Amino acid sequence: MGYLEDLDEAVVAPQAQRLFAEERAEQGYVANYTKLFARRPEVNAAWDDLSAAIRSGMDRQRYHLVTLVAARGLQSSYCALAHGSRLAGLIGEEPVVDLMGEAGIGTLSEVDAAVVTLAERVVRGGAQVTQDDIQAARDAGLSDTEIFDVVLTVAARCFFSTVLDATGTEPDAAYRDSVAAPLRDLLVVGRPIESRPDSIATQPDSIKTQPELIESQP
Repeated sequence: MGYLEDLDEAVVAPQAQRLFAEERAEQGYVANYTKLFARRPEVNAAWDDLSAAIRSGMDRQRYHLVTLVAARGLQSSYCALAHGSRLAGLIGEEPVVDLMGEAGIGTLSEVDAAVVTLAERVVRGGAQVTQDDIQAARDAGLSDTEIFDVVLTVAARCFFSTVLDATGTEPDAAYRDSVAAPLRDLLVVGRPIESRPDSIATQPDSIKTQPELIESQP
């Protein structure tokens, strides 16, 4: 799963045990990031609250778009697969392939292109963002609150993706089937998807593709 040793589920905190039970009931397995955060379930709860608060200010499509762009900049396969597959579920796989491929922002609306451009600037480092970058987003039609929401989304993803990748946490094997192979391969921007354990390989398709259906995580 990653660089840290797996915890013994029998001795983890009750809050973590509940998370494990809920995920097994919802998707048939416990996600690797959940196993990681079981070490500090109070941090996981705080992350849930923070990400929910940030998402509340944006529509789902923009949130997943911004998060995908941030994940790509951070070379986080886990987050790119999670949010790329969710975005594909909303707008179709072809536009996401275009975004991740050679077409880039060329097929996006002016507003979405401005959102992506701003997110790319922020993920490179906050100190690199200039007044001109903010004004360009305004000129494309974004309000200052919408601009702030983009910044919040990217900054939060920097935390989560960094925790996953610094601990060697691999994307769950279920992501092998979450989207078609051409898009999946484009979404693997860093660490490879983990090898498929028998418990996942034998799950029905409705469970194997579950990651993109759970809006709150990761």
